[in-house]
Amino acid sequence: MSLYLILNLASISIPFIYSFEKKMYFIKWWKQVFLSIAIVAAIFLIWDVIFTDLGVWGFNEQYLVGLDLINLPIEEWLFFICIPYACIFTHYAFQYFLPKVSLSPKVTNAITITFILVLLLVIISNTDKAYTFYNYSLVILILIYSLITQNRQLRIFYITFLIILVPFFIVNGILTGTYIEDPVVWYNNEENLGIRLGTIPIEDIGYAFSMLFLNIILIEKFKRKSVGSQKG
Repeated sequence: MSLYLILNLASISIPFIYSFEKKMYFIKWWKQVFLSIAIVAAIFLIWDVIFTDLGVWGFNEQYLVGLDLINLPIEEWLFFICIPYACIFTHYAFQYFLPKVSLSPKVTNAITITFILVLLLVIISNTDKAYTFYNYSLVILILIYSLITQNRQLRIFYITFLIILVPFFIVNGILTGTYIEDPVVWYNNEENLGIRLGTIPIEDIGYAFSMLFLNIILIEKFKRKSVGSQKG
């Protein structure tokens, strides 16, 4: 079994088991969750295929089972299911057990505007770096949308994302070379800022933010639609 596959399965195992917990009963939203994961995964997999072909990043066959699909290892496909599910579960579990904990709209807007301005300056200064430019452009678009719609989930996600970053640094750290001889996933530093947090490119934090919060935006839309249809 490959190291990448082990990391995927380990990440989803506990959240999957606790999805059946009787009080929270997260499985009641599985339809909305997996539909969102599928849509977001499709977007990110297209991005992944293009960037892999361009040599923006790549994969070390030493840590893979050797099964590829559309030029991506099967572990990479599973990544867009296992990691989002584990993180989404964490976000909603936090809301369930601490329903009153969230940032105020004023603080949330201030954080969002600050991020937009800082990331805008970064991409303007680094239009030649593909990972930096496209990654942060997506983050900015999501933040602008959330600012316009005053997305309530963002008030909570800024908190839960800090919690999610703990396992993120462990899993992504290993994938990028922490504690192992060679990285599972390598990056072409000509296409990013070259700033690493340990072994993790700083852009990966924005990548994770976009992937996860886009899932949450869609889940909330599907949940509202489901509740509305039941009332009708």
